[in-house]
Amino acid sequence: MNKVNLSGKFSLFSEHWTPKIIAELNDYQIKIAKVEGDFVWHNHSDTDEFFLVIEGTLFIEFESETMELKTGELCVVPKGVQHRPYAKEECKIMLIEPRGVVNTGDAESELRASNDVWI
Repeated sequence: MNKVNLSGKFSLFSEHWTPKIIAELNDYQIKIAKVEGDFVWHNHSDTDEFFLVIEGTLFIEFESETMELKTGELCVVPKGVQHRPYAKEECKIMLIEPRGVVNTGDAESELRASNDVWI
């Protein structure tokens, strides 16, 4: 059992769109990321995707609407739903997803991050 300090973990990296694992819960990984600018349109065919905004504002664009999430708000994107997250200014988020999930889902992109990067 370890205590995790989110502020301390966020201070350890500066790159955007590169989720870092901070804990595991059963077969799920708790990840944090800094995001800014546009991400790639994608979906996850086998799992839902959990976004929690720790600091800032995150937008998630869907085919027919755009959702705005502010500090303390969360959204679960159902599996198979096409979406594109973006942030106009740096935003800090938490993700909870099964071990091995690729951040770009079904999309090939230069934004694809390495899996299993612990911080």
